[in-house]
Amino acid sequence: MRLFLALLILLGLLFQAQPAQAADAERGRYLAILGDCAGCHTKPHGQAFAGGLPFNAQFGTVYSTNITPDRETGIGGWSTDDFYRALHEGMAPGGKHLYPAFPYIYFARITRQDTDDLFAFLHTLRPVRRPPTPNRLIFPANLRFGLIAWDWLFFDKNSPKVPAHADAAWRRGEYLVNGLGHCGACHTPKNMLFGEDTSKPLAGGTVDHWFAANLTGSAAEGLGSWSHDDVISFLVTGRGSHATAAGSMLEKVTSSTSRMRREDVAAIATYLKSLPPQPPLPAERPRPEQLARGQGFYRAHCQTCHAPDGRPRDGNAGYPSLAGDTLVIGHDPTTVLRLILKGGAGPVLPGHPIIKPMPGFEKLDEGQVADVASYIRNAWGNDAPAVSATQVHRLRQALGG
Repeated sequence: MRLFLALLILLGLLFQAQPAQAADAERGRYLAILGDCAGCHTKPHGQAFAGGLPFNAQFGTVYSTNITPDRETGIGGWSTDDFYRALHEGMAPGGKHLYPAFPYIYFARITRQDTDDLFAFLHTLRPVRRPPTPNRLIFPANLRFGLIAWDWLFFDKNSPKVPAHADAAWRRGEYLVNGLGHCGACHTPKNMLFGEDTSKPLAGGTVDHWFAANLTGSAAEGLGSWSHDDVISFLVTGRGSHATAAGSMLEKVTSSTSRMRREDVAAIATYLKSLPPQPPLPAERPRPEQLARGQGFYRAHCQTCHAPDGRPRDGNAGYPSLAGDTLVIGHDPTTVLRLILKGGAGPVLPGHPIIKPMPGFEKLDEGQVADVASYIRNAWGNDAPAVSATQVHRLRQALGG
């Protein structure tokens, strides 16, 4: 009789545990959207979460890993503590240091509950057997023990200072931006060791030959002229009167920010709009003769779509306006130059008109690209530093000719 009662109690506990466990995994599914786990751990045309996406820096290329529950090539053999340590200390099982392309300096902010729920979700995925792609790093970056020194220099484990008067929306936005969302991984400038310039948080950074925009309250190239609703609209659609998503931000909008709950998007906007502006950097303005040459190239190659005033013609629904675009007038012209050279496409989301893709103009020589970029960045009320042929040459070489 006692054995029978004990079995009934045990079965009752098991049935009670099942809904909680399922709820944890479902909550983890949403956390994976907030952290854009699929975006970083899925290579183009590859299987979701199976890794292989390259991250390029001056010291070489690091490839994301397989985070499906495959026991041999993924995280199927990891414990919850192993996963927690990877996110919070940058350490894989066996004492293997992870490269900071995996943004553990941000994920250290994630709570234990969120970490465990995310791990529970990942273990609901179909296991994919995909061995890791070997990293391609130059000496001494290929020596993992050097990451001990990197962590000592750049991994700040102190708790963030949260103002006592901050409301719930600000706190939530700060947690998402500086934790799961790891926005600074792209939007904070890096030094030559890939460490972050903590004196300029979210002031804009160059990643994989794209410029991630300034997210501070700077008037021209930041969010100073954006309203709270402007930020929300951009995160949801990738489009707005002040900017259109380009580069890796296209993927972030498609697989992450557009799928977030409205209250979380609003919280991110609340936090970003609270950031003070960064002081402007000294810059050389373009010479009148460079602007005159650039205007000629613009009229010949660009105004069919963008019109003489930098705004899209009728019929090009959603096409970016070049007048006042924060990426166009940013202090770093990398994204503008890359789009001129290689072309690009706008965000594609259900229920929104498709933006006409922009062709590349690789046949223009480097001086011509510099001139037309300088003109675009200084026409129609825009005000930005001049672009040199040397900058175009360096980017063209980095992109492969």
